[in-house]
Amino acid sequence: MAFITLDRKKLKDNYNYLNNLFNDHEIEWSIVTKMLCGNKAYLKEIFDLGIKQVCDSRVSNLKAIKSVNPDIETIYIKPPPKRSIPSIVRYADVSVNTTFETVKLLSEEAQRQGKVHKILIMVEMGELREGVLREEVVDFYSRVFEMPNIEIFGIGTNLSCLYGVLPNQDKLIQLSLYKQLIENKFNKKIPFVSGGSSVTIPLIHQGLLPEGINHFRVGETLFLGTNVYDGSEFDFMHNDVIKIYAEIIELFEKPTIPQGEMGHNVEGEAFEFDQDKSHETTCRALIDLGLLDIEEKRLEPANDLCELAGASSDMIVVDLNENKHNLKVGDLLEFKTDYMGALRLLNSRYIDKRVI
Repeated sequence: MAFITLDRKKLKDNYNYLNNLFNDHEIEWSIVTKMLCGNKAYLKEIFDLGIKQVCDSRVSNLKAIKSVNPDIETIYIKPPPKRSIPSIVRYADVSVNTTFETVKLLSEEAQRQGKVHKILIMVEMGELREGVLREEVVDFYSRVFEMPNIEIFGIGTNLSCLYGVLPNQDKLIQLSLYKQLIENKFNKKIPFVSGGSSVTIPLIHQGLLPEGINHFRVGETLFLGTNVYDGSEFDFMHNDVIKIYAEIIELFEKPTIPQGEMGHNVEGEAFEFDQDKSHETTCRALIDLGLLDIEEKRLEPANDLCELAGASSDMIVVDLNENKHNLKVGDLLEFKTDYMGALRLLNSRYIDKRVI
């Protein structure tokens, strides 16, 4: 069985770097755990770091989080579906909201459960995903302040996840000004301006983060050491906290191009090959990992003599060229992956999850 590993020491190094960075700038932060897909062994590693607050987008994951650590503060980070509101109030201490009707239902459910439910109101700042329209923000708050059993956690925004709209100083200053406007108008305190995520971290390094931004939600940079702003990797963080290992289940020297009449593969793709290479051969390995688990374009071989040659539902083909490392059936090939690749792998019940 292919497996994925989480390196405890490297994870802690990344956490310590981010925690010191945020503490130096008086920023509170939450770890986004949705990539872990509710895996309790991995969640325990997160809690052992000392974080006080986590974010997730699945109720089942929130339930798993609370079963491992009932005292951790949880944030549900997408607008709540109406049918899930009882569970969200039960397992999420905070939820992201953009619709007054949903807040009203949260208020009613919080009363039934005898709880105070906190809400983070998201503002549309150009990404066109979730968010109250800017011209409606003040009216939205005026109505929410009247809701029983509802407490304002803060104001926030999401950028880069859908279309790649990047955060900048101007957008985040605007978000901070909304907080000041609402506090002055209603004489109410809004604790947090949650304008930060992994993509916003470079603004701290550049000295461009407005002082009003005091809350971040971070997942990818913690786990992968990624500079999400430009797709590079931070030199001062580990980018291999997570690794993938797959076993070689077949290895033969084979022609470099297919032979026979060509049609379409399982994904509906058609291929053309250079027939001048019809007499060339290469060492080809099959590994026990497939499209059901991950797209092959999300994998980066640790061995620079390996190349991904293609994939089907349950197997990926790796071109070993001359096989200079003398690999054989039963050996493991190591890979790194990106955020979406790790998310798919951790969601696969066919992949073993290990801590090292």
